[in-house]
Amino acid sequence: MQAPNMRAFRFLNPYKNLNTITFLNYSHSIYCKSHNPRKIHYTPHRRSPDESAAARWSVFPDSQPPAETVSTRISTVQTVYDPTSGRVTTTREVSDGKEAEADGGPVYNSSSIDQGSRIYGDVIGSSSVRDFFKKKGKSRSVYVCEDCGYSDGQWWGTCKQCENVGTMKRCTTKNVERKLSGTEVSEKVVRTLLPKEMCVPTPIKLTDVYDRINVLDWRIPLPGSFGAEVGRVLGGGLVPGSLVLVGGDPGVGKSTLLLQIADLIALGNGADDPARVIYVSGEESVEQIGTRANRLSIETGELYLHSSTDIEDILEQAQHLSPKAMIIDSIQTVYLKGVTGNAGGDTQVKECTSALLRFAKRTNIPILLIGHVTKTGDIAGPRVLEHIVDVVLYMEGEKLSSHRLLRSVKNRFGSTDELGVFKMSQAGLQGVSNPSEMYLSEQHSVSDYLAGLAVTVIMDGSRAFLIEVQALCVAGSSFVRHVNGVQASKADMIISVIIKQAGLKLQENGIFINVVSGMNLTETAGDLAIAAAICSSFLEFPIPNGIAFIAEVGLAGELRLVPQLEKRVITLAKLGYKKCVIPKLAEKSFSDTQLQDMEILGCDNLKEMINTVFRSSSP
Repeated sequence: MQAPNMRAFRFLNPYKNLNTITFLNYSHSIYCKSHNPRKIHYTPHRRSPDESAAARWSVFPDSQPPAETVSTRISTVQTVYDPTSGRVTTTREVSDGKEAEADGGPVYNSSSIDQGSRIYGDVIGSSSVRDFFKKKGKSRSVYVCEDCGYSDGQWWGTCKQCENVGTMKRCTTKNVERKLSGTEVSEKVVRTLLPKEMCVPTPIKLTDVYDRINVLDWRIPLPGSFGAEVGRVLGGGLVPGSLVLVGGDPGVGKSTLLLQIADLIALGNGADDPARVIYVSGEESVEQIGTRANRLSIETGELYLHSSTDIEDILEQAQHLSPKAMIIDSIQTVYLKGVTGNAGGDTQVKECTSALLRFAKRTNIPILLIGHVTKTGDIAGPRVLEHIVDVVLYMEGEKLSSHRLLRSVKNRFGSTDELGVFKMSQAGLQGVSNPSEMYLSEQHSVSDYLAGLAVTVIMDGSRAFLIEVQALCVAGSSFVRHVNGVQASKADMIISVIIKQAGLKLQENGIFINVVSGMNLTETAGDLAIAAAICSSFLEFPIPNGIAFIAEVGLAGELRLVPQLEKRVITLAKLGYKKCVIPKLAEKSFSDTQLQDMEILGCDNLKEMINTVFRSSSP
């Protein structure tokens, strides 16, 4: 092979001959050692025809081009990174062979070309690179050589390009634009929707606050039996500017409850005129909400329906309509622009609730929220959600039961001991006027006596409920126990006390205990009723109607006092019960109480209870 052809072969394989080949007229070229050829980065430069010919023929020194086609003009381009300005500058030096200095060297005419920022692998410039990382919201540090402009993501004592020591300096690109936090976003949204004077609250004297508030007319009343039950749980009515959270299992009736509350507020009563109420749903369309309202026979013209999940849009509509109350179904479906995370996430739920709280406090518009619950029964979202709101209500109910309970877990404006009782029907929720009889079964027997059935009174909050306990003792060789609605350990303890202290031989009997209506009897006030039902079934002696049992049973067989005993007994008297068995220590406290001809039977222990109830009632 001839020499020129060999030179051409070397030109086509430059990585093997980096120390001998010179690249001319290639701008932004970076010299690199032969052991790391992959670090070479270059950008072709537009040349004139003369420059291109000179570059081609300079590679083949043995073959000279024609004089008329090659110019002696030579161009050299260098790229240098300036740490002080933070830019990459390209300099072109052009020499003309026809002109020379005194020493015979060529004359150079320099011109600077600002190329802006460039990225060569790990080499990072300034302007466009900073813009790139600003968009990503990140910052990056690089180490740049002060002599040659070489850049690397790690610090090295020696520059890999020029091999100078101590020339690598750190340069940091930062994003100066700070993203707003969720609190700032929600505050900004509220400020843009409210008048300026409402956004800047000032301290007010306590006496001036007293003059503003009329305690009798401060709360929003809810009329009717349904409204009375809701008002009882809220502490007397809906407080203006409050944020109420209602949770419950799917299908328990949360949306129905709040839709009926919206109807009551929109209708008003004798004291209040009809007012606008907005019902916002992020899960249903307005047609779906209207279908449910039609089933509930809601025909008020002041109830506005809106389907949206954007908090800014919801607050804007509320500001435009100036409603008396607003309902959002549900808090897990709405979102706030500018806050990270999807709707229903912890951050979104927290910031959306905070924005609604600020809006409610500054506009004095009460807002009711619906919150979904998890498998454990807790409201979905961060735990701080329950700390932000003013009132937390839970709606409970068995799937096979038509009754619903509205319980207050947190209430800044009232007691948490109150309980609302409702009955679900085709027309919606209806308030239960007498919840004490809710769990009493119908007595289908023609006789006035039922064996193995005892009645007790339990307290749930401030409400009293009458519960029936059934027991069945079956004689047999195998000793079997089965309980439903009572803790197994509690039933075993009461059975053991009856065997030991009362002397009844229950060892050879199968015992079954059940609480009517699927209730769970966890209160100690029902211990005596469980024992009375077991004794009645074992002795085959029915307990007469109109007798109730309220006491705790100790291990020695003694009867102990329970809380709110007087309220339990008064509830029995109102329902027409004639006798009540209680601990003898509390018998004297009912001497001056009007119990409507009710007889109080005081007993010290189980033996005395058996003698009083069963022997005195024998025909």
